[in-house]
Amino acid sequence: MMACQSAQAGILRNGGEILVAALQGGGADRMFGVPGESALPIFDALYESNTGIQFVVCRHEATASHMAEADGKMSGRPGICIVSRGPGAMHAAIGLHTAWQDSTPMILIIGQVPRSHRGREGFQEIDYTRTFDEMTKWVAEIDNVDCIPEMVSRAFHVSMQGRPGPVVLSIPEDVLSATSAVSDVVPATTIEAAPSAAQMADIHRLLLQAKRPLVIVGNCG
Repeated sequence: MMACQSAQAGILRNGGEILVAALQGGGADRMFGVPGESALPIFDALYESNTGIQFVVCRHEATASHMAEADGKMSGRPGICIVSRGPGAMHAAIGLHTAWQDSTPMILIIGQVPRSHRGREGFQEIDYTRTFDEMTKWVAEIDNVDCIPEMVSRAFHVSMQGRPGPVVLSIPEDVLSATSAVSDVVPATTIEAAPSAAQMADIHRLLLQAKRPLVIVGNCG
C-alpha cells in the first residue's frame, strides 16, 4: 500500500468527492465517459456538488476516450475520461493509444474491483498497471483514499510535462467509497523546458540578493 501523509482534521468526504475536487483543482471543466457501478461515488459527487464540471455521457467507451483525447488536443490540458473496469477500460484503450501516438495530454480513470477482490479473478478484474504500461506516460492504482489528491495532481503534472501524453489511474470501488478528511493539494503546474522571461527575472533578483552566489550550469548527474 502506498504511504501517504495522514489526513488532517477537516471535512469528511468519500473518495469520489475527493477525486472530483482534485480534478476541479487541476483545471478540469468537463469529463467524458460511460457510467458504471464500479465508479458510482464519482458520479454521485458530480451530480450532488456544484463543481462546474460538465459530465458528457457517451454510449460507448471508445467514443468517450476519443472525445477526451480530442478535448486534450484542443485545450492543451488533460482530457478526462472515466470508464468502468474490464471491457469498459479495454474499449477506451483505442483513444488512449491515440493520445500516446499523438502526444495528447489525457487522464483515463478506471473504476477497479474492491481491494479485497484483487488477485482472485474478481468480476472483470484486470491489472491495468501491466495492460497499459506501454501506451501511457504513467499508470497507477490508488489503494488509499488519502492518496487521491496527491496522485491526481501528479497525473496532471506527468500528462502535461515534457512530451504530453496519457496517464491512467485505476481506483478500487471501496477506495472511492471510503471516507477521509484529507486536504486538497496545490494544483500541478507545467515546467517550461527553457526558462521564461519571468524565471530569468527571478534568477536575476536572487543573484543580486546573494552574498556568495554559485551557479552550476549543465548536467549535474
